[in-house]
Amino acid sequence: MHKAFKISVDGRSYNVVVEDLSEVDHPRAEPAPSLLAPVSAAPTPAAVAAPPAAAAAAGPGSEVAPLAGVVISIDVKTGQPVKVGDRIGVIEAMKMKTNIMAKHSGTVSNILVRPSDAVETGQAILTLA
Repeated sequence: MHKAFKISVDGRSYNVVVEDLSEVDHPRAEPAPSLLAPVSAAPTPAAVAAPPAAAAAAGPGSEVAPLAGVVISIDVKTGQPVKVGDRIGVIEAMKMKTNIMAKHSGTVSNILVRPSDAVETGQAILTLA
């Protein structure tokens, strides 16, 4: 028994014929003439995600993202004093939330990201003075 399917790979559509060998009476099945045939219809454009936030260079007093992900929250405000170990925000990566803990003590002088911004590992998220 043959079944026809339409699949998409890298934005290109293909018609595929699959043979169910469990119902074949003979031990050797004949190969299908051509399993992949391009479909002439234009591929549907994929949704474009918002560009990630520009990575700020980490410098002295910078608190950085410990991993790549999406900023869920920034739990401090400009002018707020923080100590080593204080939670300064939350990043989500692969459906897991990770607390961002301060590695330095100081006063928040500049917040460089907002909730829903994508960040890379080591990207500065805020600076302390």
